[in-house]
Order: sequence, then C-alpha cells, then structure tokens
Amino acid sequence: MSHFFLNNFNTLVISWILVGLITFLFLVISKTRTPYGRHSENGWGLMINNSWAWFWMEFPALIVMPIISLLGPNELNSYSMILTFIWFAHYFNRVIIFPLRIKTKNKKMPISIAISAFFFNIFNGLFNGYYVGYIMNTQSALEPNVIIGIIIFLIGMFVNVSSDNKLISLRKDSVGYKIPHGGFFKYVSCPNYFGEIIEWFGYLIIAFSLPALSFVLWTGFNLIPRALNHHEWYKENFKNYPKNRKAVIPFII
Repeated sequence: MSHFFLNNFNTLVISWILVGLITFLFLVISKTRTPYGRHSENGWGLMINNSWAWFWMEFPALIVMPIISLLGPNELNSYSMILTFIWFAHYFNRVIIFPLRIKTKNKKMPISIAISAFFFNIFNGLFNGYYVGYIMNTQSALEPNVIIGIIIFLIGMFVNVSSDNKLISLRKDSVGYKIPHGGFFKYVSCPNYFGEIIEWFGYLIIAFSLPALSFVLWTGFNLIPRALNHHEWYKENFKNYPKNRKAVIPFII
C-alpha cells in the first residue's frame, strides 16, 4: 500500500485538486448555500450541535498531518518542524480554542456537512503529512522562502483570528446578526476567510510542494463560494450594508 501510494502520489494529489475544482464550480454555478450558521436550514438530514460539529470535523487535521510528518522515515529537522508546528498551531486554534469561544447557543449543523469536512481533513492531512514525512527534501530553515512564508502565514493568522474575534464580540449579549465593522471588514465581508487563504499561501511558500498547493486551492474552492454566500446574505438582510465591500479578497472578489 505504501509503495503504491509513493509511486502514484502526484497523480493522487492532482486528482484531489480536480475533485476540489469540480466542487467549486458546482457551488458557484448552482449558488448552493452550505446549510450551517446563518444559512442553516432543514432538509439536509440529522442536525448536531454546532460547537461539537466544529470540533469533530476539524479534529483529523489537528492530528493526521503532524503524526505522519513526525513518524515518517525522513529525518526531523528545523525545516520539517516549522511546517508541522505552524500547521498544528492553526488547527489547535480551530479545533480546541474556536469551538469553546463561539457563541452559537442552540445552533446546529447537518451531520452530513460535518462528515464531509471530517473526511476532507483526513485526506488533506494525509497528503501534506506524507509529503513532509516521506518525500520532502530537507533545506535550511533560514532560506528566503521559509522566512517569507512564515511572515505571510503569521499575517494571515492575525487577520483570521482578529476577524473571528470581531465576529464573536458581536454575538456577545445580543440576538441576531449585526454588520461587522473595523479591521479588514472595511474591505471584505469575510476577512476571516481571507486570512485563512493567506495563511496557507504562506505555508505553500515554505513547503513549495504539490500537496501544499492543493491545500491552498482547496481553501479557495471552499471559502470563496462560502464568502460569496455570506456577502449576498448581508446585502439581502441589511439595506445599509457598505456598498464598497467585496466578499473575500479586497478590491477583487
């Protein structure tokens, strides 16, 4: 099995990218609104608690990539540890901290959405972890691409977390949704998504690998349609919504 996986690794990752592209085109063309959060609706099967759904659907990403990276035959070094650490740091926030902080009492998510995300994170963690632990050639952690990638990743994480903080603060002691203001909300409706795209672009610069590229693309394939849905929802529900805001990428989309 390991021999087959190694010999067909690039083909498998490219196939994985194509699956993401097909999913993206379907979501954009059909304008399907993934039914959780503000778009939650019946008809998608069994519903489960929102916070627990977040935990379980992101949990594989927290453990699969780091375990495979660290247990693979490649020698551990500062370069591989950087990739593993920043991956773990992002998902520790998403899996442990974020679900404890979100104020979404009584909100539910279709279990079908949580299961699909669960398996996505298994495959995504598998591809990226296998590359680091089994395939990747070592390089100095002081190379320009590593330093630049870390800076970009940290900028993206700041945008992502600070935007999440703003959204969480709006829900404090309030009912319903409000228009978020401040920070990158000045430019886009979903700066938290924009920040996450930036993070994994920084990771791509560090790793410079096909699996890292697949993750950046999949992040866009997933978050851009979601951001477009949010943007339209805001405009539908708030007549005074800022007209100059884009959905997810400032001045572009």
